[in-house]
Amino acid sequence: MKHYWLVKQEPSAYSWSDFVKDGRTSWTGVRNYTARNNLREMQAGDQVFYYHSVSEKAVYGIAEVLRTAYPDATAKDGDWSAVELIPKRALKRPVTLEEIKQNPRLREMMLLRLSRLSVQPVTPAEFREIVRMSEA
Repeated sequence: MKHYWLVKQEPSAYSWSDFVKDGRTSWTGVRNYTARNNLREMQAGDQVFYYHSVSEKAVYGIAEVLRTAYPDATAKDGDWSAVELIPKRALKRPVTLEEIKQNPRLREMMLLRLSRLSVQPVTPAEFREIVRMSEA
Protein backbone atom coordinates (compact mmCIF):
# COMPACT_ATOMS: atom_id res chain seq x y z
CA MET A 1 0.00 0.00 0.00
CA LYS A 2 1.36 3.39 -1.01
CA HIS A 3 1.97 5.96 1.71
CA TYR A 4 2.35 9.72 1.54
CA TRP A 5 4.86 12.00 3.22
CA LEU A 6 6.08 15.55 3.47
CA VAL A 7 9.74 16.55 3.73
CA LYS A 8 10.85 20.07 4.56
CA GLN A 9 13.90 21.92 3.37
CA GLU A 10 15.03 25.51 3.45
CA PRO A 11 15.12 26.68 -0.18
CA SER A 12 18.39 28.54 0.43
CA ALA A 13 19.98 25.19 1.39
CA TYR A 14 18.41 22.90 -1.25
CA SER A 15 15.41 24.10 -3.24
CA TRP A 16 12.93 22.18 -5.34
CA SER A 17 14.68 23.50 -8.46
CA ASP A 18 18.06 22.25 -7.13
CA PHE A 19 16.47 18.84 -6.57
CA VAL A 20 14.99 18.75 -10.07
CA LYS A 21 18.34 19.77 -11.59
CA ASP A 22 20.11 16.97 -9.66
CA GLY A 23 17.47 14.38 -10.62
CA ARG A 24 17.77 12.54 -7.29
CA THR A 25 19.04 13.10 -3.79
CA SER A 26 19.90 11.25 -0.63
CA TRP A 27 17.71 12.75 2.11
CA THR A 28 20.35 13.04 4.81
CA GLY A 29 20.97 15.14 7.89
CA VAL A 30 17.78 14.32 9.78
CA ARG A 31 18.60 14.45 13.50
CA ASN A 32 15.20 14.13 15.12
CA TYR A 33 14.11 10.67 16.29
CA THR A 34 10.49 10.99 15.13
CA ALA A 35 11.58 12.24 11.69
CA ARG A 36 14.18 9.45 11.51
CA ASN A 37 11.53 6.87 12.32
CA ASN A 38 9.33 8.34 9.59
CA LEU A 39 12.21 7.96 7.11
CA ARG A 40 12.47 4.33 8.15
CA GLU A 41 8.76 3.81 7.41
CA MET A 42 9.06 5.06 3.83
CA GLN A 43 8.75 2.46 1.09
CA ALA A 44 9.84 2.55 -2.55
CA GLY A 45 7.12 4.19 -4.61
CA ASP A 46 5.72 6.29 -1.75
CA GLN A 47 4.86 9.84 -2.79
CA VAL A 48 6.47 12.76 -0.96
CA PHE A 49 5.55 16.44 -0.91
CA TYR A 50 8.60 18.72 -1.13
CA TYR A 51 8.00 21.68 1.17
CA HIS A 52 10.05 24.87 1.26
CA SER A 53 10.35 25.90 4.90
CA VAL A 54 11.37 29.11 6.68
CA SER A 55 11.13 31.80 4.00
CA GLU A 56 8.61 30.50 1.46
CA LYS A 57 6.49 28.05 3.46
CA ALA A 58 4.82 26.20 0.60
CA VAL A 59 4.56 22.77 -1.03
CA TYR A 60 6.36 22.96 -4.38
CA GLY A 61 6.45 19.48 -5.81
CA ILE A 62 6.03 15.74 -5.54
CA ALA A 63 8.94 13.36 -5.14
CA GLU A 64 9.02 9.58 -4.95
CA VAL A 65 10.96 7.27 -2.66
CA LEU A 66 13.48 5.41 -4.80
CA ARG A 67 15.52 3.70 -2.08
CA THR A 68 14.31 2.87 1.42
CA ALA A 69 16.16 3.72 4.62
CA TYR A 70 19.88 3.09 4.87
CA PRO A 71 22.56 4.45 7.24
CA ASP A 72 23.10 8.20 6.88
CA ALA A 73 26.73 8.67 5.86
CA THR A 74 26.67 12.27 7.11
CA ALA A 75 26.11 11.14 10.71
CA LYS A 76 29.26 11.30 12.83
CA ASP A 77 27.65 9.28 15.62
CA GLY A 78 24.30 7.79 16.47
CA ASP A 79 21.82 5.64 14.60
CA TRP A 80 20.56 7.88 11.78
CA SER A 81 18.97 7.02 8.44
CA ALA A 82 18.56 8.46 4.96
CA VAL A 83 16.37 7.64 1.95
CA GLU A 84 16.83 8.34 -1.73
CA LEU A 85 14.26 10.54 -3.45
CA ILE A 86 13.63 11.44 -7.08
CA PRO A 87 11.55 14.39 -8.26
CA LYS A 88 8.33 13.38 -10.03
CA ARG A 89 6.63 16.67 -10.86
CA ALA A 90 6.20 20.24 -9.73
CA LEU A 91 2.78 21.24 -8.49
CA LYS A 92 0.92 23.44 -10.98
CA ARG A 93 1.41 26.19 -8.43
CA PRO A 94 2.88 26.12 -4.92
CA VAL A 95 0.37 25.65 -2.09
CA THR A 96 1.24 27.95 0.78
CA LEU A 97 1.11 27.21 4.47
CA GLU A 98 -1.45 30.01 4.82
CA GLU A 99 -3.74 28.28 2.28
CA ILE A 100 -3.31 24.97 4.10
CA LYS A 101 -4.24 26.62 7.42
CA GLN A 102 -7.39 28.11 5.87
CA ASN A 103 -8.64 24.81 4.41
CA PRO A 104 -10.95 23.00 6.88
CA ARG A 105 -10.18 19.66 5.18
CA LEU A 106 -6.56 20.03 6.29
CA ARG A 107 -7.10 21.21 9.88
CA GLU A 108 -5.72 17.92 11.30
CA MET A 109 -2.67 17.84 9.05
CA MET A 110 0.52 17.13 10.96
CA LEU A 111 2.17 20.15 9.31
CA LEU A 112 -0.15 22.35 11.37
CA ARG A 113 0.22 20.43 14.63
CA LEU A 114 3.95 19.56 14.60
CA SER A 115 5.23 22.36 12.44
CA ARG A 116 8.93 21.77 13.18
CA LEU A 117 8.96 18.07 12.25
CA SER A 118 11.04 17.77 9.05
CA VAL A 119 9.70 14.41 7.83
CA GLN A 120 6.05 13.65 8.45
CA PRO A 121 3.23 11.46 7.19
CA VAL A 122 0.38 12.86 5.09
CA THR A 123 -2.95 11.08 4.75
CA PRO A 124 -4.16 10.11 1.26
CA ALA A 125 -7.04 12.62 1.60
CA GLU A 126 -4.63 15.42 2.59
CA PHE A 127 -2.37 14.54 -0.32
CA ARG A 128 -5.26 14.66 -2.81
CA GLU A 129 -6.54 17.94 -1.35
CA ILE A 130 -3.18 19.72 -1.68
CA VAL A 131 -2.81 18.49 -5.26
CA ARG A 132 -6.35 19.74 -5.95
CA MET A 133 -5.54 23.12 -4.40
CA SER A 134 -2.46 23.44 -6.62
CA GLU A 135 -4.62 23.01 -9.69
CA ALA A 136 -7.20 25.65 -8.74
